Amino acid sequence: MPSVEEVASKFDTILVLDFGSQYSHLITRRLREFNVYAEMLPCTQKIAELKFKPTGVILSGGPYSVYADDAPHVDHDVFKLGVPIMGICYGMQELAWINGKGVARGDKREYGPATLQIKDANCPLFEGMTNSTVWMSHGDKLHDLPKGYEIVAVSDNSPYCAIYNKTDNIYGIQFHPEVTHSVEGKTLLRNFAINICHAKNDWSMENFVDTEIQRVRALVGPTAEVIGAVSGGVDSTVAAKIMKEAIGDRFHAIYVDNGVMRLNETEQVKKTLDEGLGINLVVVDASERFLGKLKGVTDPEKKRKIIGNEFIHVFEEEAAKIQPKDGSEIEFLLQGTLYPDVIESISFKGPSQTIKTHHNVGGLLDNMKLKLIEPLRELFKDEVRHLGELLGVPEDLVWRHPFPGPGLAIRVLGEVTAAQVKIAREADAIFIQEIKDAGLYRQISQAFAALLPVKSVGVMGDQRTYEQVIALRAIETVDFMTADWFVFDAAFLKRVASRIVNEVDGVARVTYDITSKPPATVEWE
Repeated sequence: MPSVEEVASKFDTILVLDFGSQYSHLITRRLREFNVYAEMLPCTQKIAELKFKPTGVILSGGPYSVYADDAPHVDHDVFKLGVPIMGICYGMQELAWINGKGVARGDKREYGPATLQIKDANCPLFEGMTNSTVWMSHGDKLHDLPKGYEIVAVSDNSPYCAIYNKTDNIYGIQFHPEVTHSVEGKTLLRNFAINICHAKNDWSMENFVDTEIQRVRALVGPTAEVIGAVSGGVDSTVAAKIMKEAIGDRFHAIYVDNGVMRLNETEQVKKTLDEGLGINLVVVDASERFLGKLKGVTDPEKKRKIIGNEFIHVFEEEAAKIQPKDGSEIEFLLQGTLYPDVIESISFKGPSQTIKTHHNVGGLLDNMKLKLIEPLRELFKDEVRHLGELLGVPEDLVWRHPFPGPGLAIRVLGEVTAAQVKIAREADAIFIQEIKDAGLYRQISQAFAALLPVKSVGVMGDQRTYEQVIALRAIETVDFMTADWFVFDAAFLKRVASRIVNEVDGVARVTYDITSKPPATVEWE
């Protein structure tokens, strides 16, 4: 996979130091929207160990109080880099704490919209901005102005809403410009990255694809062969296409039917990858094997790890069957890991917490023999779609909704059996087909049906029934790190519910999930 140093050495890079905020990833994403490369590392990063010099540094928000005994703190060497620095929320409080304390619990917690009142319009961070709505999420706040700083903006509840140290070119803001609720947040981030840090906005998918193909080709070498995990989704397909472009027929794609795939998934994958994109494809039917491993398992984390581990076992077995022309063994395994997978799966010692383990990040075996290649590891979902278009991947596949690595195993809540999978699979197929027929598929980022581990009383044909419940979920998002539920009209939901109850044996009731992310995740497990 590309290291931070490899990518950052080729582009002007804004370094985001993460203190565990649920919004940290969005800082990185917003900067990339301006074609400025940004990389997020834990706040515990030792500056002396960086192998590149960032163009600027952003300290993220976080769930801690800077004055707490176990609060995380930045390496003070960051201030010796001689580059512009901006602290957001906790990051601003960290700047104040380092420069004379002055941080304490506020009289009231401030969560939600506030009106930014700019006091110094000449501050370069606020160039072109007006008194607009910003998003607050904090319980602590500054009670004194740090030494060397001046007030730039205030809000009704934050007398030090934005501060500025002209001498050291350091900025602090109490609000979150990275979330869409901050009306002019993108302008502020652009001002910092381009106008203040003078970062070149030359990060693009066109540059990335050429660089990545060359990097993969050099990494694998002239004779080594690679196997790849493919599922038929856009992530693994784009990753496979990169490998195809980089090393040709020395790449062997492996599709594992684990028994928890969508309706007609295997046939569709073979048609798209093998026949359509010319990728060497091996189809392995391991459905009974996976379902056997999942028997009696109800904990979602155990499901993910079982499936992740079993995938690796299958890959290693298949790799052993492939005989490279030079007589060596298969060394590499391709995976379509994305940046959000990495963020949500890996905790450092400090404020972050693992939300859930992704099968292609945290579910791998400790003693895995194959070396991972993850060409998409630095990218968000919309960047991968753009990359797929550049590589000539068919449009319908590029825009296909994501499907989790553990498949329907995490959409069948409770124990996973062939019978339960069949119910979830058929309900899901009806839901997706109705969405497509209504012309809504491209408006929705992801949609699926989940089978709940409860039964409900119903009546069909004058007979009492006591059968299961399907929960439908559809969300809108750009980066899959935050999401809102999609608003269907009542007639659509009525039609889908009627079809599922009438056409899927074992279902007595259909519900619709209207929870945003956060607080929920996209998937139910």
